[in-house]
Amino acid sequence: MSNTKAHYAAALEWLFAQLPFYQNQGAKAFKPGLDNIQHFCAHLGNPHTAFRSIHLAGTNGKGSTAHMLAAVLQEAGYRVGLYTSPHLKDFRERIKINGRAISEAAVIDFVARHQQYLEAQQCSFFEVTVGMAFHYFAQQKVDIAIVEVGMGGRLDATNIITPEISVITNIGLDHTAFLGTTRAAIAGEKAGIIKAGVPVVLGENDPETAPVFIAKAKAVQAPYYFKDLQPLDSTLTTDLMGRYQHENALLAQAVVQLLKDFKISPQILQLGLKRVVHHTQLQGRWQTVAHAPKVILDVSHNAAGFAQLEAQLKGEHYTQLHLVLGFVKDKDLSALLQYLPKTAQFYLTQPQVVRALVVTDLAKTFTAAGFQYSTYDTPKAALQAAKTAAVPTDLILVTGSNFIVADVL
Repeated sequence: MSNTKAHYAAALEWLFAQLPFYQNQGAKAFKPGLDNIQHFCAHLGNPHTAFRSIHLAGTNGKGSTAHMLAAVLQEAGYRVGLYTSPHLKDFRERIKINGRAISEAAVIDFVARHQQYLEAQQCSFFEVTVGMAFHYFAQQKVDIAIVEVGMGGRLDATNIITPEISVITNIGLDHTAFLGTTRAAIAGEKAGIIKAGVPVVLGENDPETAPVFIAKAKAVQAPYYFKDLQPLDSTLTTDLMGRYQHENALLAQAVVQLLKDFKISPQILQLGLKRVVHHTQLQGRWQTVAHAPKVILDVSHNAAGFAQLEAQLKGEHYTQLHLVLGFVKDKDLSALLQYLPKTAQFYLTQPQVVRALVVTDLAKTFTAAGFQYSTYDTPKAALQAAKTAAVPTDLILVTGSNFIVADVL
């Protein structure tokens, strides 16, 4: 192992071991509130004030929409920062400029310089990564940064920026232990990214959530725009597979139309949407990784996402469907199971994180619901079993969690 590789591994080990890491540990690592990140960014010289940004919240689609916006702006020739979470294979995926991940050396240097401060302040893993991203974007002089909320919005560490535009994709029942048990309550948390005078683009005009957003926008005098009420070109296409990406592409288009001082022609918009994977290296969104049998990876992990998967599967042609499934603990499985075809062959497993819903507990739920299944200790073992059982005309879908997809990539 090279010196840089060894130092990078040590920096990551410290980040993951010393700091509360929500993706891995769950509730005990969740530290809502902006005090820590405000103090940390002050310590860094307030880098979040040095670049322009677009801020995205929502239950589903915010990652895909963020990558679409980054790709379009890159296609137009701008230097574009992109902050997203969680990562799939490498921590550095969270922080990119023009599709290139932050360097290992930059991560090493940042951790070394601020380790003492971070230990003293007891910042969370997420707060550190947000501070690192903002510092990197300022240092590298990006023209604009696309910033994805981690969870919720109002108390999310990313919510110290004042963006050019705020974006809220949609609202579903997810992370209910933290954000509320109704869609209106969750909308209230996500509405927290709406800033005074800053336009907000809303991906859905829903009777339960729209009044929440309208009330917040009016209270802070923020112009608000519902995607479906904008003059959009519905013929534009994207290289991201999945029928649900059409709505995300329309939302990205609505945002671009409102983005002042950035020159983006209709031709550039279409080219950017067609080159999202090329420009940003996005993975795990209805991603085909093998053929005969076809193997698709998708990071859907809640009821709204599974409803979209159900619709997507109706457009696929296959002899037998094989579903490799695993979840983390905080998911409402009863809401998810209604979207799963009982004719599929199920391979149940668990992600390799502390938050994992252990496969024996998942199996109990499937037994109670009348599903036939087999169980495996790891996602790779489950996928291998599906490949062994499948014939070339079958379809294997791996889904249920970012971590399941990450484990098999």
